[in-house]
Amino acid sequence: MEKLRIDKWLWAARFYKTRSLAAEEIGKGRVRVNDLEAKPARELKVGDTVALRQGPITRTLLVRGISSQRGAAPVAQQLYEETEESVRLREAAAEARRLNGDPAASHDVGRPTKRDRRDIDKAQNKAWDSRWSASAD
Repeated sequence: MEKLRIDKWLWAARFYKTRSLAAEEIGKGRVRVNDLEAKPARELKVGDTVALRQGPITRTLLVRGISSQRGAAPVAQQLYEETEESVRLREAAAEARRLNGDPAASHDVGRPTKRDRRDIDKAQNKAWDSRWSASAD
């Protein structure tokens, strides 16, 4: 039976850009294998279940293949199968992000932006010429 370190598999399956990033995320407790917290050197085999958290989203994957080389994205996608529940939750989270909009747009506290400053100046009917004068009046 073929086995491979989980940090190397996560890198080969293109979940993380480098092995060191994968090992760092595993060390932070964001990756679980078969409902047990994993370490970077934990060996992974076909049939294992991997749950990894990427930001607010938790993905649950079934290991379908083992590869120690990082290949093209279509090849990497053949190494795992995402569970239906995980796909559904990920799509629901994406839809919620799309509908909620930009959180910075609702931020009304602090210094005004350049656009806010222009709106304030228009409201006060101030133009450059009326604020500053080079005449000797």
